[in-house]
Amino acid sequence: MFGGSGFIGRHAIQALARRGYRIRVAVRRPNEALFVKTTGDVGQVEPVQANIRDTRSVRAALEGADAVVNLVGILHEAGPQRFESVQAGGADRVAREAKAAGVGIFVHVSAIDADAESKSVYARTKALGEQAVLAQMPNAAILRPSVVFGPEDDFFNRFAAMARLSPFLPLIGGGKTKFQPVYVKDVAEAIVRALETGAADGKVFELGGPETATFRELMELTLREIGRKRILLPLPVFLAKPLAAILQLLPNPALTVDQLHLVTLDNVVSEAAQKESRTFNGLGIAPTGMEAILPAYLGRFRRRGQFEQLHVTE
Repeated sequence: MFGGSGFIGRHAIQALARRGYRIRVAVRRPNEALFVKTTGDVGQVEPVQANIRDTRSVRAALEGADAVVNLVGILHEAGPQRFESVQAGGADRVAREAKAAGVGIFVHVSAIDADAESKSVYARTKALGEQAVLAQMPNAAILRPSVVFGPEDDFFNRFAAMARLSPFLPLIGGGKTKFQPVYVKDVAEAIVRALETGAADGKVFELGGPETATFRELMELTLREIGRKRILLPLPVFLAKPLAAILQLLPNPALTVDQLHLVTLDNVVSEAAQKESRTFNGLGIAPTGMEAILPAYLGRFRRRGQFEQLHVTE
């Protein structure tokens, strides 16, 4: 599993370990991924060094593998980690070496906004990565989740933390963009089923949760869960651009100029995917709703922490 120490990866490892698989977790810095060993029995999960930009290390990580899961992706560029080299070139390298190693099963996790014609480099390279994988491994399964939520997510946690300090939350583009948030454990289960069933071979699955909501509605939901009132301030894209240009200079930016190309595009399952059952339904999974999960980890952002009782009015 390439990128297995990340948010989705650690849950996918857990799901695979419960089924008895042995998992080799290929990461750039194994010493920072030792925690994944606790997700399985002794010796069941093994972190190994591999850089998706380096052919030799990828080849070594694949030795003796029966199946491959590629989860590597970045939200912003930093140093040698570029969209082109990681999401396009890296995916191509892993698929090419997997094919050469005789690996028969390949699952590639992309994003629901992957688009070869997009103005966003992130979205374009996600699409190029999919194309490269299918060119090398025509029977590969491609999974495209919408925004993923769960205890370690970088979406609800980020805005809940912002609401603790800021009197307002920005609604870029007016907050009208639609999302279909998907629970991380459902994505992990989708990975397992794509590995185990031939029904996913060569198909692109779009994974969205049971609820569709605008960005404004998601911010309202976040504020309800943490018991705080904040101003939701519409911010036109043209005003957000200079702000993004400054923020993207930070080590972990909340917004980049490239991401602005995506903020006005809906992040939901397409009608074609629904019609052809290239969704959770096609994998036999009933996705989990947000309100069943969010209280379990957003409670820490309340004024008095998780034990604060919120007053709900009818």
